Amino acid sequence: MYFIKEFFISKSLTDIFLLLMEFSVLLSVYHKEKAEYLRQCFESIYNQTLLPSEVILVEDGKLTDELYKVISELTYQHKNIKVISYKENQGLGFALNLGLEHCSYEYVARMDTDDINFPQRFEEQVKFLTDHSEYAAVSAWIEEFDNDIKNIISIRKIPEFDKENYEFAKSRNPINHPVVMFRKQSVLDAGGYIPFPQFEDYFLWVRMLLRGAKIYNIQHPLLHFRRSLDMIQRRGGRKYAVNEFLFQKELHKLGYISRPKMIKNILIRMIVRIIPNNIRNFIYSKFLRD
Repeated sequence: MYFIKEFFISKSLTDIFLLLMEFSVLLSVYHKEKAEYLRQCFESIYNQTLLPSEVILVEDGKLTDELYKVISELTYQHKNIKVISYKENQGLGFALNLGLEHCSYEYVARMDTDDINFPQRFEEQVKFLTDHSEYAAVSAWIEEFDNDIKNIISIRKIPEFDKENYEFAKSRNPINHPVVMFRKQSVLDAGGYIPFPQFEDYFLWVRMLLRGAKIYNIQHPLLHFRRSLDMIQRRGGRKYAVNEFLFQKELHKLGYISRPKMIKNILIRMIVRIIPNNIRNFIYSKFLRD
């Protein structure tokens, strides 16, 4: 009893309130991901100044033996991990919607299974949403690294306030998805993650903005984002270009962007999708990042 009393005396009322806040972390894993990266990701989830109440991990289809081994070890170590499984790979939109159904709490933090959180990430985001009930989501900048988190390639900076983000979203994704925390009900009210290959999250933020939702971006990095040539390659090619074209048409159909803006976006983005990977990598590093 003495220890408990001293603990609470040493904490401010704000600190105590934050410790009592409950939130979920939502992730999806599929067979192409690396077991080593998954382990590092979860280490960063449980090396936080504010720990999650639960972690929802969706197995999107059959995984490798190495991934199953790491997941088995993690669920043994951390009893608040809930694993949801698909027999066949369904894609990120389906996986996140399924996982969202199993999230028990109103605050939901998203991340990818190959990224690494800053230790204070969850605490900063929970505090922001708690202090600002008018905001539906809070994201942050991300540090993009190659192999080692000390090898920072670039920083993806995004605007701070909701009005800036509303305009920014007409050209680019206004939220760094791997480091977002949102109110579950706000996402459900907007229809959740509607499957739209490569653009599930971007499509969600636009629909939320059109409904009047406010989003905020913390103006410093809270996540190490693993970047590689494989990632750059996945963001190019004919299939990605077609999906980009369809997405821009959908934004125009929703009334979010004008026809001239749609045409401009399509022309610029089509070039980025079909150029060689090394040139695309240069553009991402020098023009689309800090």
